[in-house]
Amino acid sequence: MFNTITFYCQAKQLKYQQINMTLSPELIALAEYMAGEFDNREQALAEPAWYVHLRWWQRPLPVPLFSEPSIALFAEQANILKLDQPYRPRILQLRQSQTAPGLLEAQYYMLNDIEAFKGAGRNPDLLRKLTSEQIQLLSGCTLSVAVQKLAPNRYRFRASLPVGTRCGFAYGGQNYQVDLGFEATAEEFLSYDKGIDPSTGKAIWGALMGPFRFVKRQDFASEVLG
Repeated sequence: MFNTITFYCQAKQLKYQQINMTLSPELIALAEYMAGEFDNREQALAEPAWYVHLRWWQRPLPVPLFSEPSIALFAEQANILKLDQPYRPRILQLRQSQTAPGLLEAQYYMLNDIEAFKGAGRNPDLLRKLTSEQIQLLSGCTLSVAVQKLAPNRYRFRASLPVGTRCGFAYGGQNYQVDLGFEATAEEFLSYDKGIDPSTGKAIWGALMGPFRFVKRQDFASEVLG
């Protein structure tokens, strides 16, 4: 029994060492800042006309989906009054930039079967059956992530679509367009996501009056390299 436990601990330590050799400290910090259960309670109470009270989950995937060095998160959200009805499930792949290795990117993917993974933010065991064949790359939905160093091992990350980029996709026979963006620190997560009317280019839902300001209520950072 002792030898088995020792071997397991050594193997896990080796895995962490290998990950740390391929992923930058900034990328790991970004994933750890984003990993958690959040809500915007204070904002929703202060400005209820503009901000719905939401619960927001960003859960590190327990299974590898990508061959390149990266960290992937499952994200979804729900109205605080309807926690059993989460929506907007998606996968975010955090990685080094493919064109400039010193920079970071966040690539979005869509799930083929949304119902199969609904609620995985609270029930991560659902994600253990997820495979790369069950997701679709969202072309044009790659965010550039700027890194601001605030202090040793402390950062502010700002992610946005490159100028002139259009993030659109088809689902259920309809075409959708979104303008994606976020900021992340150790203390909060800001979402600038907006839905865009493809015919007019105008924002119709989401962060219309400024970002949704989410505070981390439960930390999933330990799952990032787990």
